[in-house]
Amino acid sequence: GASDTHALPADRRSVRRRRDCLPGTMIKLCVPLGIAALLAHEGAAFSAGVRRPRRSTLRATLMDGDAVSSSSTVESKAAAGRALLKAVPLGVGSAAPESKITNDDLEAVVETSDDWIRSRTGIGMRRVLGDYDEMTSGLASLATKAATSALEHGNVDPEDLDLVLLCTSSPDDLFGDATTVARNLGAKNAVAFDITAACSGFLFGTVTASQFLNSGAYRRALVIGADALSRWVDWDDRNTCILFGDGAGAMVLGATESDEEGGILGYAMHSDGEGHGELTLGFEGTGRNLATPQSTRVNKGGYSCIQMNGREVYRFATTRVPQVITEALANAGIGTDQVDWLLLHQANIRIMDAVADRLGMDKEKIITNLSEYGNTSAGSIPLALDEAIKSGKIKKGDVIACAGFGAGLSWGAAVIRWGGDEKALEPFAKNFGPPSA
Repeated sequence: GASDTHALPADRRSVRRRRDCLPGTMIKLCVPLGIAALLAHEGAAFSAGVRRPRRSTLRATLMDGDAVSSSSTVESKAAAGRALLKAVPLGVGSAAPESKITNDDLEAVVETSDDWIRSRTGIGMRRVLGDYDEMTSGLASLATKAATSALEHGNVDPEDLDLVLLCTSSPDDLFGDATTVARNLGAKNAVAFDITAACSGFLFGTVTASQFLNSGAYRRALVIGADALSRWVDWDDRNTCILFGDGAGAMVLGATESDEEGGILGYAMHSDGEGHGELTLGFEGTGRNLATPQSTRVNKGGYSCIQMNGREVYRFATTRVPQVITEALANAGIGTDQVDWLLLHQANIRIMDAVADRLGMDKEKIITNLSEYGNTSAGSIPLALDEAIKSGKIKKGDVIACAGFGAGLSWGAAVIRWGGDEKALEPFAKNFGPPSA
């Protein structure tokens, strides 16, 4: 996620670390090695030669070319293997906690105001899970609610799922929550695993699932984006606590028999660890000496709170996102004039406006619910997508340019044609379903 903190002095950036945070997971790009080959890696590095401080290295790289005009990072023609995938979205769903914290509420917590927050971010409130309860207020339970809604919307039986991907950086269980969600749904024929790619997670997960469908390995996949970053916010730091909320969204994808039915028209994904230090949720353990003969030193696990250099992340997002969308459109073989909607990770309204400007797109095409939920990390894209579809804004056949970006640093885009006909896929589905239990 990102925040435009141009108006803030450097010493206001968060440098606090919470000592009492419970064990969790840091935001980082950690895609299982078995599917790593599916992810495109950008060749241009953030720096070369003598290593310089991360901030100046990132700035120098982003200034190499102006967004979509940088020929070194934007391909002018479709890249092999990154064009149409034979997978189509069938249904969407979302869920958010009932508990709300408005901007006015935060005035009693930190030095801020509704006008200050809205003018810099576009956020009006955020949802938070509160006290943990495995069955009612955990990340897995929130993801289950969103997934159930998506399955109902797509008229897909949980037992017909072959794959469940949970994209999250804040699971209830450090070993992952995907299998728990699959169990909750009754998806007994599906393999389930987590993908950790922070705010790029849902986009990366959608492409990964679509590759499994396109290859013929699986017939139905469920991709869930869910995060509870309120657990990892320093609530005494006004620069970060105003940004993040909790939420989940999900999308069901189906394999198609022909290219004509395919709904993932093109994609592009990148990451570069040179910018890792600009947005982190790092390990912070408590040391202990074991009474072994050699006096072994170990650490009890723990994590600090979210640390972000808002100025550099904003610069990164407003440069890399237009580039990667342009690359995905080239892979899809279409131009911006053929895009009906622009759906970005819901981090900051200024970022969305800047990306639309650089792409030459009308701001009326921007899909956003940022003001109601804040930055929900991997949950933000599917949550906004669900609301736009259920409200009738996005209609079957509409082309959506989606982009995720965030910690890692990581960024990616996919061009999605919304909607599939379950009955039209039925002959293929019957011949290519999961094995009987």
